[in-house]
Formats: sequence, C-alpha cells, structure tokens
Amino acid sequence: MVHVYNCHPFASQQIVQVEQEPGLVCCGGGALFVVTTGGCKVEVYNLETEGCPLICRFASMGTVRRIQHSSIGDYLVTIEEKNSATYLRVYTNWRHQAEEKSRVGVRLLGHLLRGASVWGGVQMEIIEIPLSEHPVSLACCAVTGDLLVGCENTLVLFALSRTSSQTQDLSVLDFERSVILHLSKLTPKQVALCGGYVAVQAELEVLVLKLEATAEATGVEEPSDSFKSDRNQQVRRFKDRKSKNYPEEQSDFLLVPKHQELLGDRAGACDVPVSVEQTGLEDRRRYTLSYLLFRRFTPEFFQGCSVEETQLHSLQLHPVFTKIIPLSPGKQSASVDEPACMFCFFSLPNAGYLYSLRGGVELLSTYQYPEKVLQAVLTDHLLHVITRNALQSFTVRCAAAAARVEDPYIDTTMKACPPCSLEVCALRMQLFIGLRTLCVYGRHVVLLSTADTEAPEEAERHTQRRGLSRRWTISSPKETSPVGHGWNLYVVDTVPPITLYQEMVEYSQRYAETNPQGLSLRHLLSEAHLLLRSSLLESSEHRQTQREELEEAFRQNCAQLGDSFSRGGQKDYHLALPYYRMSGLSVTEVMSRNRPLPGSPHSYGPGFLFYLKNYLLEETDQSLSQEDADEVTRIFSQSEPSMLVSVCASPCMMNVDPAATLQILQRLEETAGEAVPLTITMATMMLRLGNMAQYTELMERHSEMLLVYGFIEEPRLLLHAGGGKRPQVCPTALAGQLADSQPGLLVAAMVALHENNKVQLEPADHVFKKTGTDVCLQELGCESSLQVDFWEAMLMASSQDAVIQELLFRLASVYIDRLTAGESPTQHKSLKSADDLISCCSHYGALYPWLTILNPAHASSYQHQEALHKLQSLLCGPSLSIGNVAPLLESLSEETLWGFSLHLLCATRRGQYGRSIERLLDRCPQAIIAYANHQLQDKHMALWWQKLLPELCSRTRAAADNGVLLGALKETLVVVAMETSPAEFLELLPDDGSASYFLPHLLTCAQRHLPA
Repeated sequence: MVHVYNCHPFASQQIVQVEQEPGLVCCGGGALFVVTTGGCKVEVYNLETEGCPLICRFASMGTVRRIQHSSIGDYLVTIEEKNSATYLRVYTNWRHQAEEKSRVGVRLLGHLLRGASVWGGVQMEIIEIPLSEHPVSLACCAVTGDLLVGCENTLVLFALSRTSSQTQDLSVLDFERSVILHLSKLTPKQVALCGGYVAVQAELEVLVLKLEATAEATGVEEPSDSFKSDRNQQVRRFKDRKSKNYPEEQSDFLLVPKHQELLGDRAGACDVPVSVEQTGLEDRRRYTLSYLLFRRFTPEFFQGCSVEETQLHSLQLHPVFTKIIPLSPGKQSASVDEPACMFCFFSLPNAGYLYSLRGGVELLSTYQYPEKVLQAVLTDHLLHVITRNALQSFTVRCAAAAARVEDPYIDTTMKACPPCSLEVCALRMQLFIGLRTLCVYGRHVVLLSTADTEAPEEAERHTQRRGLSRRWTISSPKETSPVGHGWNLYVVDTVPPITLYQEMVEYSQRYAETNPQGLSLRHLLSEAHLLLRSSLLESSEHRQTQREELEEAFRQNCAQLGDSFSRGGQKDYHLALPYYRMSGLSVTEVMSRNRPLPGSPHSYGPGFLFYLKNYLLEETDQSLSQEDADEVTRIFSQSEPSMLVSVCASPCMMNVDPAATLQILQRLEETAGEAVPLTITMATMMLRLGNMAQYTELMERHSEMLLVYGFIEEPRLLLHAGGGKRPQVCPTALAGQLADSQPGLLVAAMVALHENNKVQLEPADHVFKKTGTDVCLQELGCESSLQVDFWEAMLMASSQDAVIQELLFRLASVYIDRLTAGESPTQHKSLKSADDLISCCSHYGALYPWLTILNPAHASSYQHQEALHKLQSLLCGPSLSIGNVAPLLESLSEETLWGFSLHLLCATRRGQYGRSIERLLDRCPQAIIAYANHQLQDKHMALWWQKLLPELCSRTRAAADNGVLLGALKETLVVVAMETSPAEFLELLPDDGSASYFLPHLLTCAQRHLPA
C-alpha cells in the first residue's frame, strides 16, 4: 500500500536554453551534459547557477549512444558509433574545452604520450578504451571512480588511476583493466557499480554481486585456460538443464520463466554462472566474487502495457555516507568517503523495488505506481519517477537503515527510528507533456520532454488512465515553452528538506484535528522524521545555522512522535519513551503536553505512563517542583497504585508534599494491605514531617530482617545513585536517621544490597562517609566507625575473593591507624567486638596463646585494645596476605610491647622463627615457652634443640637474674628429652655445663629408649 499526501516536493523550475534538440542527457559535478540529436556534439551547462549558463561545448568522435559522468575524477565516458563500429571513450579535463577553441589530445588506454603528459592538465583528453566485445552499458563508481562496462556476455572493470607528470606537477587520469566477469545466460541491458558492488540487469532479471580484492598474488598468472574451461563446463551444465526442462519440440510455445527471488547466500543457487578472469597487470590484485541478490520476474500484463514494455529499467546502486574517512598516507584512492550502507533499486513499469545490501540483504520497500513509469532515480531523500506526462516523488527508507548502522542505540529505550518496513508514500504529482528522460543531481531534477502527437485512441487511453488514478493529487499542467519547437529541457528544483518537513507538519495538523491517535498522523510524522534523518546523516557538512535548524526541527519532530505514541493505544506505546528522550523535553514539559483537557473523557495514555515510570526509575539530577511531584503521585494513585512506593523513592520526588503523599499511601495500605516497603515509605514521610513518634512506631512494626528485605526490594529508600553531574551515590534522609538510631540495621541493609548486586563497594563507602557521625575523624581523612562496621560485616558475608582481599587490606589499615592515632573522644563503640568477629568470621583467627602474655589489659583503653585484638586476629587468620600488610606495619614502633607483638607476629607468619626466638628472648622471655609450644611443632620441632636450647644456655649463663631463663631452660630440656635419643641429647649438652643439672633429663631420655 502507498500512502498519498498532498505535499509539494518541488520548489521551482527553469528551462535550459538549448539551441538544438537534446538526444541524451546526464548530469554530475554540478554540470548538465546534453548530447544533441544526431549524437556528435556535447553541450555542458552549469546546474548550480541561475539560468543554467553554458560552460562549454565540444564535439565527440562518433555518435554518442550512452553517456555517463563520474564525480570521482570528473570525467565523461561514452559509448559511440562510427562507421558501423562501436567505441568506448573517456573524456577528461573537459572543463578546459571552452567554445571549441582548446586543443584536444587523443590516446589509447595506458599510453601516456609526451603531449598528453605535458598538456594533460590544461587540455581535454580523449582516452580510447579497446574492447573485444561491443559495449552495451556502462556505470561509474561513486566511491572509487572505477568504470564498469557491460558487453554482450561480459562485464569489464577498469580501475581509475592517477599518474603524475614527470615534467610538471600535474596528475593525469588513466584506467587499468582489472577484472573481467564472464556471464552465462544473462545479457546485460544495464549495469551499476559502487564500492565493490556490481549489479547487472537483463530484461526480467537482476543479479547483484560483491567483488572483493584479496591479497596480492605471486608470480605471473595465465588464467585464460582455467577460466575458459570452467565457464564452458558451467555453460554445458546450463544447456543440459535447459534441454531437459524445455525440449526443442516445445519451441512453438511461449516459455514464461518462473518468478524467483534469492537473497544472501541463497543467491548463489541461481542458474547464472559467473567466471572471474584476472587481468590486472600492475597491482596484481586477486578478486573474489560472492552472490548477494538474484531476482527473476514473470512478465505481467497490466493496463496500457504490452509484453515488450514490461521490462526492468532504472537499475541503481545507491550509497549512503555518514562519515568521512581520511586517506591513509600514500594511498592512491580517488575518494575519501566510505559508505555506511548500500542500496540497490530497480523497477518494472508498474512497481519499484529497493533492497539493502549491507548487513544482510533485505527488501526494504516496494513501490506501486499508478501509471506506467518510464524511468526512476533514487536519492537520499526521495525517489523520483516519470511517467509519460507526470513527475512523481516517493519517500524512501534509506535513512532508516543507515541510522541503524550508524547508531547502536537505535531501537532501544534511549533512541528510536521509524522501521525500514514503514509503508512508503507518494507526494504531489507534477504534470508535464511527453516526458522521456530523467536525471538528478543534488536538488536538481532534469527532465527532457518531447510533445509527440498521439493517435486519438492513445489520447483516450491516457485520459481513462488519469481518471482511474484520481486519488493521486496533481497540480496544474505546465505549459510548453513559447519557442516553437516540440521539446523542452527542464531543471526542476526540489524544496530543501527542512521546508518539506515544515509542510508535512502543517499537513499532519489536519489529521491531528480529526483523529489525534490515527495511523495516518503517525505515518506522516514518521516520514518527516526520516526526511530530517537523511539530512543529518549526509557526509557533506551543513553550515552551522542550517545544522542547528535541522537539529531543532528534529527535536520538535521527536516531541510530536512522542505525543502520538503517548496518546495511542497499547500497540507500540513504549516508543513514547525514546522519542521524548530525543526531543530534549523536560518531564514537566512532557506532562504539560499530555495533561488531559478539562472535561475531557480521555485520561493519560499508556505511552505517557510508560515514559513517566521509566523517568522516575532513572537516576537524574532533575527534581520536580512540588506541584508536578504531587501531580505524579495523583497520576499513579489512579492508574497504577502498586508503583507508588517506587515513585515516592525516586530522587525526582524530593519536593513532594509529605502530608498529601502520606494520605495516599495510607489509603493504599487500606486497600492493598500492609507491605514492608510501603511501611518504610510511610515512615519516610513521617520523618520528613518531623513526627518521630509515628516514625518509630512504623519502623517497629517489622523485624530488622524484614526491613532489610524491604530495602532490597526498593534500594532507593536508602540511597540515590549518582546521575548527571552527581558522580556518587547519596544517602537519603532515612539513611541518615538510621545511622543515628539504628546503625546495625543500616549496616545490615547495605550488606544485603551489595550481596544482591544493588550497590557496589565504593558507592556504599560513600554512603557511610556521608552518614558517619565521627565528624573530626572525617575531617582528618579517617574512616567513620560505621564504615568500618560495614567492612567487618561485609567480610563476614561476602564470598567474592577480590572483595575479601580488598576488605582485609582496608581493615588492617584502619586498625593500624587507630593504634597509631591514639584515643579519640568521638570514636563510637563498634557493632562487633574482636571476640564476636573471631567466633563469627572465618577470616579472623583465634589469638595465638603467646600473644596474651604480650597484651597487658591495663596498658590501653577499650578501643585501643579492640583494634589491637582485631589486627592480631587478622594476622592469625588464614586470609590476610602478610606481604600486603607488612609495609603498613612499618609505621608501628616496637618500643611498646603490643607493637613488638605485631612485628613478631608478622615475622612468624613469614617463617622467620630463628630471628623471632632471639627477639622474644630479648624483649619478653616469659613468653618464649608459650611461643615455642605453639609455633615450634611438626617440621619446626628441631628448632627446640637447634636454636632455642643453645640460646637459653648461653643467655642463662650470662644473665645475673636468670630465674625466668632457668625456668624456660627446664621446660625446653623436658621437650628435648622427649624428642631426642640419649646420644643426641649428650651431643646437645654444653661442654662447660653442670652434669648434675642435666642428669635428670638425661635419665628420663635414657629410660624412654630402654629396650622392651
């Protein structure tokens, strides 16, 4: 189905003052090329200047049958006939051919003559390109400037090259025959080339191929035998298939081919074999071929057309550019543009077809024409077609496909774009007389008309046909030129996209007045959206004012589409969210656009509610005014009461009236029943009202565990994530109150949120920094007690190794800071004592027995002793890495006994037992036996007699008051006597020792080793 809108795509028209009747017409590079009747003279007119003045004219070497211009290289290529022979010629530097007075150089392909090299920059050159077959069609690549020539059974690709002059700083264009594609069963009528894509059109068949250059080949190849044999085999297979299916006895019948459409990988199954012949001599690139699209049509008979007229025409490969890629150094490329999308268009007299080729082959649009179309040209904004007596424009879907390639956020809740499958529409028709040819350059549409006299029956048939298509809105017919001849050459300018957009908006207001939720209104707004997108996607840079005007129109259109989807039914209502986002409107502005009129039976639409719900669920810096916030609560209390808790928890609702909201929440509790998140929300409103008694009563309704579950269900009751300019999460007023009155609940809730992936560790730290009560510690850069309590609770709950190691390091740092900082009057008592952590958390180990001797209880305060015990417990535990915490311990002095205990504990964990024994005997020999009993076991048992016994003997002998050392020596001898043999024991005795002192231990040792 094709929608018809009475919009004016054309702004003005002018007649080109051509002296002789035009035969062929083409345009490009800002110029219009006219081949006069007879085909031996080319006139060039300036399309970009008012009145289209003549630029130059020059004679061709033969009768021009086909002509094409390439923007890359600015050259003309023609198929000419002379003396019953067909030639392919390229005209370069044609702009220097002014009034037929300049010199002209003629040379063969690849032959740079001396004169051509010297004068190549200041004279027109004609390059003769020899071919083994007659050329029938040609095409120039809009990306590289390469030339594709279609012959009867082959396609020849010529690569554009530039050769620098040796005598002057000039660049001479030339071509290299790169590759030949041999076709079977397909005679090209029209070809197209763009960015490596090759399209071939026969009478009722279209084949699209992708030609890619692979790695450089090595050595000189002779592919002629291989490709000929391969092609012959393919031809024989086709002939065998044809003879089997269509025997010669049926030659008297008209065989109609079956319709066939093969896309993507399936296109390789078509019965059109293609062979590749490598012919490049310089770059030695190898080409690989892949099938993309094959479509065969069955001839259709429709009103006014014969079998011969139902043939394909207007084949075109159309690129869409979205960005400019700079040339790499030394690259001899003719173009700096890289197409983001590639489209293929071709047409029957009654229908046109647009395919997307990149990212999967897909049929985007089918155009149904009201009359027989003679020619069609696809542009970024519109599809222009001509019938015998009218110029018609259709909308296109190229921008929809390109937007999805360029922007990965399209079709999400962030951005939206009308679908590629959106039905096309036709704009107002412009009448002419006897149209024959159509070509387009930018905003200029060039038409060639010939006022042929037609038979009465033909006139009647055209009159009937126009009567059958009254639904097409047409303008007044254009009068012919006052000149007496029966032909005219028109240049019709299309209106700027922004002007056509404004007309579409005005046109859509008619639908809005009659049916605000109608599909026609939405379709027309979508057409306007794609029209603006195509302008914004253009690679050519607009002037800043034009760009700003387009962007402002784009935002207005998004707002209009958002209104359409917000007020619509249940289908596609979710699209209101991305369109409103792209419009840049604030939530207040969106609410005002959707507010029902007084007395209107219509309420808020589902699209608006979906937008508002998602907006409130997001984290943003924008806060609604009290009036708007109160209106939001009323909206959801009527439409979706179950969302009220989430709505009230949104940071946007900071200014909501707590008293009015509390009444709404109380009514909700009466109807829906009591729920923990609802109770917490009501308590929050009571807190904002300053009613602490009611706040306490509400919070005491549920146990602490149920309150934690309520916070898991709605985390924003405790914290608001950073949005916009706010880099970190912020605690709510309720979180601040809990930090003062129920710190345990706040810690438990934050731990639960972290374990349920509702908040990360760093944002949670920020919450506790903001809610901490240790003001002086925060000013010094220290952690608050509540934050440390959170880390300790996290260490008990977390199972993530990375989080555990981070917490262990943080806690060790905090404990060391507390030990070095001394007593703080503002330091609060921790939620968990050292004994609680040792019994509840596996990362805290039981204190080694010898540490109790080094920790006199009377030497420090309770907080100092708790920090010491927690740090010692971490060092005794299995998880803390000593290598990570050892640099932190360097700040602790060993002058105090508790400081010495930490250093000794660290050295012991590192396995430095010998050095630890010496240090312990120096500072606290009372603990040596306890240390040895705990540490010197199993594989370290030998240290009793290898290290400890000799140290005790030498120190006892040297000490004046050796009571402690003698006691330790006795305990050591008991262990040694139990673990060694008599001979080993004797070897351990000192030479100058008293035998009577060691004799009892020797006797004990000997008795243990008596034979049984």
